[in-house]
Amino acid sequence: MNYTLSVNCGSSSLKLKLFKGRSLEPICGVLIDGILPKDHGEILPKVLKILADNGIITSYQSIVAVGHRVVHGGERYTQPTIITKDVIREIGKLATLAPLHNPANLSGVVTLKKLLPHARHVAVFDTAFHQTMSRTNFLYSIPDAIYEKFGVRKFGFHGTSHQYVFEQARKKLGSKATARTITCHLGNGCSITAIRNGKVIDTSMGFTPLSGVPMGTRSGDVDPAIAFHLMRHGWSATKVEHLFEKESGLLGMSGISSDMRVIWKKARSGNKKAKLTIERFNNSIAQYIGKLAVTIGGVDTLVFTAGIGEHAAYVRGPILKMLKHLHIKHMLVIPTDEELAIAMV
Repeated sequence: MNYTLSVNCGSSSLKLKLFKGRSLEPICGVLIDGILPKDHGEILPKVLKILADNGIITSYQSIVAVGHRVVHGGERYTQPTIITKDVIREIGKLATLAPLHNPANLSGVVTLKKLLPHARHVAVFDTAFHQTMSRTNFLYSIPDAIYEKFGVRKFGFHGTSHQYVFEQARKKLGSKATARTITCHLGNGCSITAIRNGKVIDTSMGFTPLSGVPMGTRSGDVDPAIAFHLMRHGWSATKVEHLFEKESGLLGMSGISSDMRVIWKKARSGNKKAKLTIERFNNSIAQYIGKLAVTIGGVDTLVFTAGIGEHAAYVRGPILKMLKHLHIKHMLVIPTDEELAIAMV
């Protein structure tokens, strides 16, 4: 029996999923949290050994294909790509654009290429689905020379998830009903994407996954002058970055948790700050959907996915109420399956 392995080496986690045969029947999954990028090279051999020792795979040779999630593909990679030495070098260079993610992704690639040299290794880039954006929507209002020299532009992320749930919506409703679709990936990371006739027109995340709507610990869009103000008061660039990346979003607003489930439980018990946090989060999502609706001339279908999007009716309900003037025809909740999407390539 042949198997396909889907691999997501995150900045602090490792997620694997094993699929059987051409049907891609899921066999098992592995999730390990709280690790460092350098740990992937040590943990992956142990995970494969466990799979083999327990008879889940007959041998390493039975894994014939490996799909690797890579967060940043820059402008060069717009499709799933067979991993060669050249591709490995380019992923390494792109680490300057995704310093928390690409090194971890690359660690998984290098390790598994050594462990499974016979397999077909494919990189699936988070940024790829968004590469249909026009210059009108991906350029920032700064001098073009900054874009040309440093590559500063909007890239967008969570592309594999947005593409997967959009395609599921199109299968369910048809092309006409999904001609103008907005997909909302709401989890610990949150992003919203406007899709017209199957192509991304605009998305909420930008040069990095920090921008857009509030997330678990990320601030989303803020006035950039806040950073200058704090630095004039003695904050280092590292401290400011940590504030926006790790101490803001749901955690910062609530002072309670980055987990919406915990905040919702507190809100139900009467905690006013928790209630206000949910309201602020919902308002931001609704406002961004409204903004993106303008870029595609309205919304036929709205899709919610990921942890909050799939399970938090107390988020979806108020958002839909705020958007009633858009006359959205279809609202779908579609569980995302990035591992399956990666395996399918």
